[in-house]
Amino acid sequence: MERQSEYQFYGPNLGYVLELYERYREDPNSVDEGAREFFESWSPPRSNGANGSAATASRDLELDVEKAVGASKHVRHIRDFGHRAAKLDPLGSEPPGDPTLDPEFYRITDEDLEHLPPLIIGGPIAEKSATAREAVEKLRNLYCNTTGYDFGHVHDPDERFWLREAVESGRFYKRMEGDAAKRLLMRLTRIDTFEKFLHKSFLGQKRFSVEGNDMVVPMLNLLARRATEGGTPEMVLGMAHRGRLNVLAHVLDKSYSRIFGEFQQPDKGESSSAASRPGDAWVGDVKYHLGIRGYHLSDAEADEQVLVNLAPNPSHLEHVNPVVEGMARAAQEKRDNPGPPVRDEEASLPVLLHGDAAFPGEGVSAETLNLSRLPGYRTGGTIHIITNNQLGFTTERQDARSTTYASDLAKGFEIPVVHVNADDPEACLAATRLAYAYRERFHKDFLIDLIGYRRFGHNEGDEPAYTQPVMYQKIKDHPTVRELWAEEIEARGVITAEEAEQMVEEVFSRMEEVRRKPKDEVGDDDLETEQPRTPVVEVPETAVPAEKLVELNAALLERPEGFTPNSKLERLFQKTRANLGNEGEDRIDWAHAEALAFASLLSDGVPIRLTGQDSERGTFSQRHLVLHDEKVGEDYVPMQNIPQARASFAVHNSPLSEIAVMGFEYGYTMNADDALVLWEAQYGDFANVGQPMIDQFIVSGQAKWGQTSGLVMLLPHGYEGQGPEHSSARLERFLQLAAMENVRIANLTTAAQYFHLLRAHAQLKENKRPLIIMAPKSLLRHPMAGSGLKDLSEGRFRTVLDDEEARGRAENVERLILCSGKFYTELVGSDSREEDDSTAVVRIELLYPWPEESVREVIDGYPNLREVAWAQEEPANMGAWSFVRPRLEELLDGEAPLRYVGKPARPSPAQGSARYHKEEHAAIVREAFEENGDAGKDKETVEATQDRASAPSA
Repeated sequence: MERQSEYQFYGPNLGYVLELYERYREDPNSVDEGAREFFESWSPPRSNGANGSAATASRDLELDVEKAVGASKHVRHIRDFGHRAAKLDPLGSEPPGDPTLDPEFYRITDEDLEHLPPLIIGGPIAEKSATAREAVEKLRNLYCNTTGYDFGHVHDPDERFWLREAVESGRFYKRMEGDAAKRLLMRLTRIDTFEKFLHKSFLGQKRFSVEGNDMVVPMLNLLARRATEGGTPEMVLGMAHRGRLNVLAHVLDKSYSRIFGEFQQPDKGESSSAASRPGDAWVGDVKYHLGIRGYHLSDAEADEQVLVNLAPNPSHLEHVNPVVEGMARAAQEKRDNPGPPVRDEEASLPVLLHGDAAFPGEGVSAETLNLSRLPGYRTGGTIHIITNNQLGFTTERQDARSTTYASDLAKGFEIPVVHVNADDPEACLAATRLAYAYRERFHKDFLIDLIGYRRFGHNEGDEPAYTQPVMYQKIKDHPTVRELWAEEIEARGVITAEEAEQMVEEVFSRMEEVRRKPKDEVGDDDLETEQPRTPVVEVPETAVPAEKLVELNAALLERPEGFTPNSKLERLFQKTRANLGNEGEDRIDWAHAEALAFASLLSDGVPIRLTGQDSERGTFSQRHLVLHDEKVGEDYVPMQNIPQARASFAVHNSPLSEIAVMGFEYGYTMNADDALVLWEAQYGDFANVGQPMIDQFIVSGQAKWGQTSGLVMLLPHGYEGQGPEHSSARLERFLQLAAMENVRIANLTTAAQYFHLLRAHAQLKENKRPLIIMAPKSLLRHPMAGSGLKDLSEGRFRTVLDDEEARGRAENVERLILCSGKFYTELVGSDSREEDDSTAVVRIELLYPWPEESVREVIDGYPNLREVAWAQEEPANMGAWSFVRPRLEELLDGEAPLRYVGKPARPSPAQGSARYHKEEHAAIVREAFEENGDAGKDKETVEATQDRASAPSA
């Protein structure tokens, strides 16, 4: 066989072949058969010594192989770990280093590299180098300078080679000269002067300045410009408070007047008088939490622009991350046609700014990264920037994380990382161009670790030298990036020192002028803040004609030709759903009512998105929105194929996460006013994990930021004797958070009520607010919860359900039991109820907004009441008791006593014993129907009830 040429292999390929050859020579059986056959007729290139004796040639052959293999490994480690020797810290700390970056680690020297061909290096640099040593020096200058390329964890070969070529070709690095360099200096001057002006003019007020990571603002400007040039209409931006005011001013063009005005006095909406007006939910937020929507114009074409949508964010720093992803996903989807939404990943660009302490420290970061490539949540790649202060509040990195870099969390998701020194503007912009190009090419996330510092303490009133004296002495003596860039371009002959200083004076003078005369810059309207209102509205008509429901039901039972559904499931559908419309055989259970509500809304042109843990099938095997072919496993979604639909339908199983997916769906509602968006917890208590998202966004977003959301939360709730876990969705917490009609909270008892409430919620587009439903478990198939076709084709949602049986004997009713949710079935299904004709049991289906008039009407309908009882299955310190007690007492006004029937206060939601649960519930039911509720109660319950009766009202 003809001898193979070494030029068939170069770069890492040659290095790999040489490594295999070395193993082959030691043990031919250590390589596969194909490699053995190849090496039988191949040998590596010989050195000049090959022209000497056979013994010399043999020794040189061994030496060349060893040196070539060592050089190959050395180069690979420079590419993968050169960042560990890079000059990334503006404050000049020594990089961690890595012994594998030293050629001696591989038993080679610079002289050895001088005698090796550059082909061993590979890539564009090898083509421009005379020797391996020259190529290695160029690689070191690339990989160990002010930028550290951290790609070794990216396994996909196409991505790895693309990233390497992008770095080594230098196509994203641009040396700035002339006007481009001046424009950057002017941007940095505005950024730096803005911070100094605020510090001087509003001394002592918090602003959380960007100083030390100033370059993040030009980087965001560049991303917006790239999006504009690429035809992306919207950039969705999320960030914490650090640098937010500067981003508002210099990325979204929020006027200096408005920003200065927020320092000088609160907006109208932030005044206490505004917050106290009935029905007015506006209370405002501090200036460094606010969001804004603004257009960013490209430099090239004034008529091309991208909408930059900055999401407001509380001090839960990373919790805005999934909200932004949801907003971006909603902007990417078209929902006006049947079937799944049509998604265009170029329709929005999500960008997230993180803190170096918060990104590895807060679990929501990992949860959000996990969403990035999931079908129901992907957004085509997010560009992440860590504004790295190298410090938390006062906590240093060795106490804040267990990783080398703040960005290391991203490596587990194979996200490329670039570490860059925040004092090198050209390197920062090159990293930004690379990030955008990678996202465009691979539609995946990219992370820039912008390593800077924090000029002041955590806030401007804090003294950082108390805890970091050495660091802050360095910072005190360290020039700003604006000063460094001015010196750099002065050395290049682009600008003089006098011109650079004149820029500062001009910008400062302009800001001072605006502060003195704010209305000269903007009109009066720009200084006003709209105060959103959430008035109580009438329940809309929600009935659907019976014929239409029957047609929709039939469409949902259709299957495509050749599709083989699960036979057991199909028999169940035929038994429980196929007879809809047949007299006497139309009992509709909960999931069936939900399916009919969805189908009818789709026919009305309302898009629907439902996500949650196992929501496609339903936690309790009740829903089955996605069918799976028994033979080939293909999926079929009937809801996406009904001919009557005029809008899209999406259903996705979520990852095992609450806070990220809850935030994602909340964010989705921000950019999808047209859609009914539902998030379902596997069990209601799982929402506990998303409590910050509930507290900081869902229930308060409108009051703080004027953001209205129609998110529906389905939280399975009910005590079935299965123990403390999964019994309670913590109804009491949502009621405690309810004020100014900010949410709707329902605890329903019939399938028809669920049907009508979903349809009503979708119709209230001008009065959106989140809807929290205590979803059922045992009620899903309970006969008492079933409804007839007539219940769906007539009427509407009713906030209170009276006792129809007792209404006929209202004069005889002396005891009124009020309750909510599943406990109703235990009360009316008991022997005590059958033996009692003087008691009425009434259900309050909508707990908030409190249906005062409906409850009053029910109470007035029983003129001979001797007592009113509130009965619940939750302990006294949980459930609705604390919420309803003062409201019922006000309605009763002393005309009838109010008593509590239920468990005493407890630290845990439910018993761990099914037997004890059954016995206790039976005792509570008996108590509800007994005079004064004393009979049959154990001593503990009697004492607890007496204590509660004597306690002051909540």
